[in-house]
Amino acid sequence: MIKGKFVRKPIIDKAEALNIHKEALVIDTQQPPATNGFLFTDTMKKQLGLYKTQGISQGLAFLLLSAQAASEVQTSQSARNQYLEFWQKSGVNIACGTYAGPGPIENSFEESVTNIAQARSMIDAMSDNMKLILNAKDIETIQSENKIGLIIDFQNTTPFGDNLQRIDLFHNLGLRMCQLTYNNANLVGGGCTDMNKTGLTNFGKSVVEKLNHLNIIVDVSHCSEEVGWDSIKISKSPVIVSHSSSSSICYHDRGKTDSFAKAIADQGGFFGVVTIPGFIQDTYTATLDDVADHIVHLTNVMGIDHVGIGTDKAGPGPGTDSMIEWPEGMTNDRLSSVIPGQFNHTGFRLEEHRLTDEYKIIGYNDFRDWPNITIKLAERGFNEIELRKILGLNYLRVFKEVVG
Repeated sequence: MIKGKFVRKPIIDKAEALNIHKEALVIDTQQPPATNGFLFTDTMKKQLGLYKTQGISQGLAFLLLSAQAASEVQTSQSARNQYLEFWQKSGVNIACGTYAGPGPIENSFEESVTNIAQARSMIDAMSDNMKLILNAKDIETIQSENKIGLIIDFQNTTPFGDNLQRIDLFHNLGLRMCQLTYNNANLVGGGCTDMNKTGLTNFGKSVVEKLNHLNIIVDVSHCSEEVGWDSIKISKSPVIVSHSSSSSICYHDRGKTDSFAKAIADQGGFFGVVTIPGFIQDTYTATLDDVADHIVHLTNVMGIDHVGIGTDKAGPGPGTDSMIEWPEGMTNDRLSSVIPGQFNHTGFRLEEHRLTDEYKIIGYNDFRDWPNITIKLAERGFNEIELRKILGLNYLRVFKEVVG
C-alpha cells in the first residue's frame, strides 16, 4: 500500500454507490452557510444588483441577503422549495452549520445570536421537512422520516467572551458542537496559523470542562495541535476534528499530523475531511481524488470507525462561499485582510482566497455534487459497510456518545 492509495480493486460500481448514498445516513460535519448560503432567489439577485449600484460591499451585502433569505423562507413557498431542492440533490441528511467564526471580537456575540435566530426561523418555517438537531434521536428521526436536519456549531469561542455562562445561553439556543479557536489565538488558546503555537489557557481549560458538562462536542479543527493535545488530556468526552486534512498527504497549517489523528481515534473521536482546494493539495485546482487520498490515508492511520467528511464547501469559489453570485467589481471585504490597515481575523493568507477560476475542485462545484464523493470513494475500493460509516455513522456514534 502506498500513501493515500488503496491497492484493492473497487467492488461497487457507480450505480450501486449512488444507491448507497441515497439510502445511507449522510452527515456533512462542516457546512458553514447551511442556512444563509444555500439560497439565491430572483428577488435576492435583484436586490444584490441594487446594493452594487449603492456602493455596498460584499460583506454588508451578505449580511443583508442572509436576513432576506430567512424572510423569504418564512413567507414564500417558492423560496422554501428552492432551498429544499438544493438539499435533496445533495443527498445529505444532516449538515453542521456555523454560527460563529472569524471576525472582530466585539461583534461576535450579537452576530451569533442573530445568525442562530435566522436559522431557527427558517427551520420553523419548514418544520414539515426540516428539524433542528438537539440529540442523537433527532438524527435517527430525520433519516427515518426522510427529512433534513441542522446541527448548530461554532467555529470560534469569541461569542462567549470571558463569560462561561454564555455557553449555557448558546446551548439553550441549540449549540451542540464548538471549535475552540479559529486560526488565530483567542482567550481559550492558540490557533493553527499563529506565529508561535500555544496550547489551552486556564480559561480554555474551563471552557472545555463546561462544554463537557453541557454535552457539547469539542472540535479542534482550526486550533493549534497544542490546543488539540491539551483538549484530549482534559476532555472527558471524545474530541473531534470536524473538518481538516492530513499533513502527511499535503502540508497546511490547519492540517493534522498522523500522531495527532491517531490520538483522536484512540480517544474515540472523529476526523472529517475537507474538500477545499489549497488545503488538500499544493495547486489551485484539486480533484476528488485528492479528497480520497486524505480519507484513505486517515482510515489507514485511525481505522475505518473514525473518519468522515466535513466538506466545508457550499458553493463555487476559492473557499467555503455560498450560492450568491457576486457582481464583477463589487468590493470584496468579506476577508478583513482586504481592507488596508485592518487585522486579518480569518488568519488565512490572503492569496489562498484570491478569486480566480483556477481555484476549484473538479467534481465538486457546490453542495449538490456531494454524491460524487461517495462515487469516488467506491472507486477507491471502500465496501458498503465502510461507506456507510464514512458517510454518517461514524459521526453519529460520537454525537450519540457526547450529546446523548
